Amino acid sequence: MFSNEDYLLELISEAGLISAEEVQSIRHQNQGDSNMIEQLISMNRVTEQQVSQVCAQNARVDFYDLSNVSITPEVVATMTEEVARRFNAVAVLDDGKTLTVAVSDPLSIETSDSLPHVLQREVHLICGTPSSITKLIDTYYGNKDAEMEDQTFTVVTGEGAESASPEDAPIIKIVSTMLKESFRMKVSDIHIEPMETTLRIRFRIDGKLIEVDNHPKKLHPAIITRIKVMSGSMSIAEKRLPQDGRIQIRIGSKEIDLRVSSVPSNHGESIVMRILDKTSLMLGLPELGFLSDDQEVIERLIRLPDGIILVTGPTGSGKTTSLYGCLNTINTPDRKIITVEDPVEYELPGINQVMVKTDIGMTFAAALRAMMRQAPNVIMLGEIRDEETAGIAIQAALTGHLVFSTLHTNDAPGAVARLADIGVKRFLIASSVRAIIAQRLVRKLCDACKAPAVLTDLEMRSLNLDASQVSESNIMGPVGCAKCRNGGFKGRMGIFEILNVDDEVRHLINDDLPAPQLRKRARELGMRTLREDGIRKVLAGTTSASEVLRVTMADND
Repeated sequence: MFSNEDYLLELISEAGLISAEEVQSIRHQNQGDSNMIEQLISMNRVTEQQVSQVCAQNARVDFYDLSNVSITPEVVATMTEEVARRFNAVAVLDDGKTLTVAVSDPLSIETSDSLPHVLQREVHLICGTPSSITKLIDTYYGNKDAEMEDQTFTVVTGEGAESASPEDAPIIKIVSTMLKESFRMKVSDIHIEPMETTLRIRFRIDGKLIEVDNHPKKLHPAIITRIKVMSGSMSIAEKRLPQDGRIQIRIGSKEIDLRVSSVPSNHGESIVMRILDKTSLMLGLPELGFLSDDQEVIERLIRLPDGIILVTGPTGSGKTTSLYGCLNTINTPDRKIITVEDPVEYELPGINQVMVKTDIGMTFAAALRAMMRQAPNVIMLGEIRDEETAGIAIQAALTGHLVFSTLHTNDAPGAVARLADIGVKRFLIASSVRAIIAQRLVRKLCDACKAPAVLTDLEMRSLNLDASQVSESNIMGPVGCAKCRNGGFKGRMGIFEILNVDDEVRHLINDDLPAPQLRKRARELGMRTLREDGIRKVLAGTTSASEVLRVTMADND
């Protein structure tokens, strides 16, 4: 409901609405298990409007009663539903220059910092009560929860294209229900795994696998067959060899692509379906996790006329999503963009996408050579794997093309050593690479239930924080509620390490500086490490210390 309840309690007390003794009492009773502000409101100690007025006063914004406000559709359309629900905000007035946006939590640094960049507008904030803004969002965008209860399910591609209804066969119902539920829960992967006596169904949510169902083993062949039929390209007779396929389904008005992989295991075929939700491609840089200062750097880099921009990190660190987010930002009619991917995971409107097919000689290098004859402005190469591919990418960058690609390295400076290891000459790296971005994914704290937290001594030491930094921060921790399935986290975002290859860094690369020394000098020049970027997000209350420690290494010079 509100970003920093502990701080807000103090403000409510200072406003004379509750006593200092009541603040201590509510903190003692709470113990992190419930929403303190909502508890005060339910006890009729304060009203929601009084709380919002306190927020507005301390954020130095105006408070408005939005209960009967009317907004034109044109103004509402300046903000997408995803942004409106993320910030619990709604656009109420547009004078052509400044967009007036009503928010429920004007004290949230994330809201005030990110909205102008997300909307690409000058924004004037006003404050309304959370319930009034939620009501406006549901009125103008539709009630999301109510709509989900009545979603129709349609297979768009394959021989199994039809609508599923209660009269359909039991296996069809099982599969369609599983897919609808995975969509509702924002799952990234569905794992269908035959055990000795059961068929286990697991969903991957925010990077974590959870078991959601078990079926009798006897249903395994029928469920596998149903999924293969839906793909339209997988053989139901072949059970001994791995197969790949794609399924396109429509849930309500939304189309979802699934990439299907089957592998024979000791108890039968195991299937993993990766859900490719195209809405993730529409994410702006703030939604990916870039804070305002890093966002300005990235926006400048992706609009350069030439050079290579590399994104590095292990498998599953969000590299592809970041690349697509960058391409989406610069995808305009005056630019020709071509991608080479293995495989093409998302179909991007307005972009020419080429799939690698090594069995017929369509390698990354072969596709890249062919692309150069298509006169593109921007090239995305799924991954630089060898010297030949790297050489063609560098040649493209040096002849006036902007090239995006990925490498598997642990940090940004390590990409230089990796390119040198595969045979690229240092002077070519220095002259062609414009920036290297390392990234990891951390789980975001659930906005509905996160609560103020105190870092342990070990966390303080591990994150190299001192008491003064913590005292001025908004540190939060996971609690758990129905919205996050009692996990305390909902969604993921990136943490980043950006090595901007300026003149001094070029000299360091040319001088064949070892990776540890290059990293040390880059930090002296202002490069923020993965852990340091994660620390900023811990101090802002968007993720937890344990998440940052889980995915980053200590910064040892």
